[in-house]
This record gives sequence, structure tokens and C-alpha cells, in this order.
Amino acid sequence: MNIPANLKYTKDHEWVSIDGDVATVGITHFAQKELGDIVYVEVETLDQTLEKDEVFGTVEAVKTVSDLFLPMSGEIIEFNDALESKPESVNSDPYGAGWMIKVKVSNIAEYDSLLSSDSYKELIGA
Repeated sequence: MNIPANLKYTKDHEWVSIDGDVATVGITHFAQKELGDIVYVEVETLDQTLEKDEVFGTVEAVKTVSDLFLPMSGEIIEFNDALESKPESVNSDPYGAGWMIKVKVSNIAEYDSLLSSDSYKELIGA
């Protein structure tokens, strides 16, 4: 199970990397594996400011649709447009080409409340 130590995680199986006040968000290797083949990623909240844990989009797999929850409050400033034509990138490269959104974070302290890689491994039993 691939769980990079340099990222933070949520109980909802999203990962977060931070660069200044911009967070990049995607779903974890565990989440994409549980969902199966990803066929569509929908984010209709671009340019909106949302609170932590609000739904920012959905990810659709062959068998199910799952909500995506914002791990940190802020404005969604970018959507990974490449996912429109290649949603399978979420399966093949969840921590790279499969990233979903970038968020201009409004409360950087929320980053510290996210799970470390060790805590996330414990959560999923890895």
C-alpha cells in the first residue's frame, strides 16, 4: 500500500500536500483501490470558498459514486482538467497525475489536525 510520508491524510481517504498557502488534494491509493475503476471526477465548486469537511465534488467508479470532502477550509482555485479525459489517472497515479484540486487555504492551522502517514496507516489497518 502506497502511503507517502510527506503527505497528510483525512479519515475520508483524501491526501493533502501544502505549498505556502495552497493545498493540493486527491484521494489515496487505498480509496481508489476500494472504489475500483474511476470513470468520472466531478468538481462544480471551482472558485468557491468552502469550509473544512464540506463536499467539493464527487468521484464516480464503475460500481459507486462517492462524495469528496474538503480537508481544509479555503477557495478552490484549480481543478485538474486532465481528469476530464483521463479519470483513470486517479487509479494509476493517485499521488501524481491523479490529483484533483488546489485550494487557497484560509486556515493553515487545519493542516496540523490532519493525519500523519502513520496515523492513516493505522486507520486503514495497513
